[in-house]
Amino acid sequence: MTRVFTFPGQGSQAVGMGKALADASAAAREVFAEVDDALGQPLSQVIWEGPADALTLTANAQPALMAVSLAAIAAMKEAGVTVANSAAFVAGHSLGEYSALAAAGSLSVADAARLLRIRGDAMQHAVPVGAGAMAAILGLELAQVEGLAVEASQAGVCDVANDNGPGQVVVSGSKAAVEKAAELAKALGARRALMLPVSAPFHCSLMQPAADRMAEALAQVTLNAPSVPLIANVLAAPISDPDEIRGHLVAQVTGRVRWRESVLWMADNGVDAAFEIGAGKVLTGLAKRIAPGIAASSISTPDDIQTLN
Repeated sequence: MTRVFTFPGQGSQAVGMGKALADASAAAREVFAEVDDALGQPLSQVIWEGPADALTLTANAQPALMAVSLAAIAAMKEAGVTVANSAAFVAGHSLGEYSALAAAGSLSVADAARLLRIRGDAMQHAVPVGAGAMAAILGLELAQVEGLAVEASQAGVCDVANDNGPGQVVVSGSKAAVEKAAELAKALGARRALMLPVSAPFHCSLMQPAADRMAEALAQVTLNAPSVPLIANVLAAPISDPDEIRGHLVAQVTGRVRWRESVLWMADNGVDAAFEIGAGKVLTGLAKRIAPGIAASSISTPDDIQTLN
């Protein structure tokens, strides 16, 4: 069996996530404590007790999701399952790339937490509140959405931000342009064009100030070669060189999350099992739609970990 470990992105957070792992595993508890120490705040308390609006804040949600994923990895290691001995590749959706890299030993947990706090703050402040927007276009293919994004760009910035799966593409940019894209999508026969409840327009050119900030932050952090290759969002292909990884983490802030292509690459290169490590089951559902031949499941509780042995 050729496995990939995948790591979820923003939107998968939920109050109480990771609590069962912390209750059952000393190693998982240590991860949460390390993240709290790195950030200088009891983020674990927000993760487990809420309130939900505090957890949903981009600056909290990003390191929180990483913490839960890495707590699961730590508990898996206690059970004898490591990235190096159990996975051929790692991949993460947007912020999940930081979780994937930390899981594979490329980044320390503390550095990943601090980088994601910087990333969340930088993304939040790159565009004035209310000036940007994102919309999920359901029922159209990528080429159709690329075309309507170009047309909508007459009203401002409108980029394809996420190619998540067949008929599930997200556009991002200036509020007026994204609203125009949603109108055009409905006219083209989209099943739905849903404005997303996000605080900033992620993965578009408006995020350039955040990309510049991440370039500065990443330049000050030690990146090791991961124990297994990272299938990078912006490439939909594996990379292992630390300098290349650093560059693609910067490019990812403004670039497209090519998740559908990433999963297809996995399927074309022998991956037959995908395990989503951490909160939620979003990536598990996408994998089943994109590549039904890959057995996809999620690992978020102590019971789930037993299925890996």
